[in-house]
Amino acid sequence: MSVNDTKNRSNFTWNRQVYHRLKLALSLGLRRQFFLAVSDNLHLRNQVAARLHSTLAYPVGQVLYKPVNSYETSTPAYPRLVTLRLNLSDPNPIEQINQWLANYPPPIVGASKNTSGRPLPIPIFQIVGVEQLTKQPVAIQRLFLHYLRLSEQTFSSQESTQSLESSVLLWVSRPWLSAIEQSAPQFWRWRTGVFVFAGEPTPTTENQGYPERYDRSRNVDLEDIEQSVLDESIIEAELKASSANGLKFGDDFDFPVESTTHSSEQQQETLALTAELLKTAKQQQKFTTRSSQGNNPLQFSLSHINKDLTELIIPTLNRTTAENGEDNQPAQQILFEIEELHSQQASGEVLAAEYLRLGNLYRLRIEQGKSSLENLMVAILAYQEAATYDETSPQLPDILNDLGTLYWMLHRAPHNTGDGKVYIEQGIEFYNLAAKLIYPTEQSDTYARVQNNLGTAYGDLARFAQPSENWQKAVLAYSEALRYRTADIEPLKYAACQNNLGTAYWHLGQYNQPVVNLQKAIASYSKALVHYSPKQEPLKYGMIQNNIGTAFWNLAQYDEQPAKNLQLAIDVYLDALKYRTPANVPTACAATQNNLGTAYWHLANLSQTTQESRQNLLQLSIEAYDEAIALAHSLSGTPLSFDLFAAHNNLALAHYQLITDNSFNSDKAASSQHLEAALKNHLQALNGFSPDSEAYQTTFTYILKTIRAFHSQLGIQGQNLALSQIPGHLLPEILPRL
Repeated sequence: MSVNDTKNRSNFTWNRQVYHRLKLALSLGLRRQFFLAVSDNLHLRNQVAARLHSTLAYPVGQVLYKPVNSYETSTPAYPRLVTLRLNLSDPNPIEQINQWLANYPPPIVGASKNTSGRPLPIPIFQIVGVEQLTKQPVAIQRLFLHYLRLSEQTFSSQESTQSLESSVLLWVSRPWLSAIEQSAPQFWRWRTGVFVFAGEPTPTTENQGYPERYDRSRNVDLEDIEQSVLDESIIEAELKASSANGLKFGDDFDFPVESTTHSSEQQQETLALTAELLKTAKQQQKFTTRSSQGNNPLQFSLSHINKDLTELIIPTLNRTTAENGEDNQPAQQILFEIEELHSQQASGEVLAAEYLRLGNLYRLRIEQGKSSLENLMVAILAYQEAATYDETSPQLPDILNDLGTLYWMLHRAPHNTGDGKVYIEQGIEFYNLAAKLIYPTEQSDTYARVQNNLGTAYGDLARFAQPSENWQKAVLAYSEALRYRTADIEPLKYAACQNNLGTAYWHLGQYNQPVVNLQKAIASYSKALVHYSPKQEPLKYGMIQNNIGTAFWNLAQYDEQPAKNLQLAIDVYLDALKYRTPANVPTACAATQNNLGTAYWHLANLSQTTQESRQNLLQLSIEAYDEAIALAHSLSGTPLSFDLFAAHNNLALAHYQLITDNSFNSDKAASSQHLEAALKNHLQALNGFSPDSEAYQTTFTYILKTIRAFHSQLGIQGQNLALSQIPGHLLPEILPRL
């Protein structure tokens, strides 16, 4: 059974137990209880919520509970459990429940000539859709938490006019669970129970991207300087700077941080683990390459060399120098010498040295950008052979480190077969072993590089599984690297590692303690910025400023001073744009302009913003979005780090809000201009969304609102003008709804 199979089976068992506990808690029929159900996997959430509804709403053959009078608690017409989707425009769950009860009061049962009868019990209410608040404006998110704080009196006092007799089950994601605990502590204290379901977070399939639907994972341009060996900066700064010692990447930190020596027992244990890992890695490798049989260009037999290695390396030798620009003679010579050494039964130390030469030869090709699948795997197999034949080599930490990097590169390679998570985990295991063999005080540069790269690996692993835990490990790895990579000795590497640490804190803040972790992200970015001169390193300087701006923008969603943080975000975005220019880095410039437009929009929509300032901020938001969109369209075909269709929607909403604001005093010509721009951009956004998606439906609703604004601002002529711009295939759906 594979690790994934075991994990899935474990999750299934756990979730089944949690489901039965939750169902039992709801089935007791107790009043005034508040339950929280937690799931990051929307598919699982939908399944469990639907199962609860189907079994509890109208129980068949059972009564959920009977009061002392023993009357039935449900009828075919009145449910025992009601499922409501949170109203995102006014996210007040208690008010939604009260409204439902006002529309559908409990029916009276048991009435007769002599008795007036009694109403059926109030249903339990299951609330879903809280996770969608992440895509709403910060004001709406704060309003939801405010309503939760107010609802304390709903549960705390039976005499309160707002008292709710029903029980409530609120479905939330882990980030929202953390936000509720921190931002609505009074409400949190009244919870009856928390039921946590296991499962991978649902991946985002599309960025809906309105200002109130700003998706952090795609619209925010977070970058790393020394984040991967595939990036130009790392391939030059990390690999080539140490070509004599091998690739440098990362490892774990499960050893005493104060320890500067390793005992002989620790060394022996690590070497035993190394041998076991090498054996496991060989068993897991499934290389699909051409067989060497009948196609061997060499003039000698390779009977003693690992078959997997020969089947990989021979196709690379079959290609002529003209085809791949390589001189195959060195590789052939090394293979000949390895075969000879095997036939002579040479010592493991001698054989290991030759395999290491072969690995280094292919690593050099990889450093030169020739990271084909064959080159990566030949290097991996050669290094594994080197480690296997000489487990006591002083170069073993470097070899293990190289293997970690190569596996990590394999997961990033576009031609990998979908085993990315397996490759990262394999790489991390090699880093763990390498770190255990390094003396930090004596090999501080190597150790710091290993820890820095380990942070990168954990960050990539977070995209596949357990994001909170893996980002926490990334933070610890980067922090450990910074204990030995100091600013006075290696200022640029220190700055690069601080930038990576800031990014890890930013990601961690999306899951745990947002205020604390985002503040730490800003502190790390600021420490990195000190060591980059805007004149000498303008692109890196601008990149880190963009990262700082994003962290301030994110912090504004949680901190008590949103206006201050949004203004700080705007200031650093503007500074970043001095260096992220359309001429130098147009894609990065467009991303920062998009971020700037969103920050202006959020600041405009804060309750404390004056009407005059709101108008100015909305105009600035429009200008920033215009710049971002114009640049993006000029880069047709170039990948963007933000959702262009979402940006069109953002721009449209800024135009719409500008003219519908009470303080807008321009003439009808200006109103028409803004409304036409809003309609045009909404229609462009609509073209980018699937008709069955929520983003499409939301955008369609905005189009209707914009057409109605044409009518309210400009009369019937304005409405006709709007309808003349609507594609014909949309009119049959739009006209009846007007």
